Amino acid sequence: MSESYPSTAFVLSLIAGIFILLNGLLISAIGASVAAILPIAGVALVAIGIVFGILVLLGALMMRDPNKVKSGATIVLVFSILSIFIGGGFFIGFILGIIGGALGLSWKPPPPTVLPPPPPT
Repeated sequence: MSESYPSTAFVLSLIAGIFILLNGLLISAIGASVAAILPIAGVALVAIGIVFGILVLLGALMMRDPNKVKSGATIVLVFSILSIFIGGGFFIGFILGIIGGALGLSWKPPPPTVLPPPPPT
């Protein structure tokens, strides 16, 4: 029996989002020290790292809804690729995000079940 949502893609994307968010928080700690020297660069590092992680998590959660699987997978794929600029979730988040997004995009919803007509009386 096929699943109503791509659970493997969801789990991989969720783990990728967690790694990217943790990497973003680490980068934000570094960004706070850089903010003393270059305020704009420090704030940009903080915002980009955390936003990419949150967006990957949001895309993963969107994949739970069968009507939003393709949009969620696209969000996961795009922001996992962009996360490589901030470390890619210790690189494992980048890889898991690519795999999870690709699995989400390739997922086909199960065909609707058709009940046989009732027997004539």
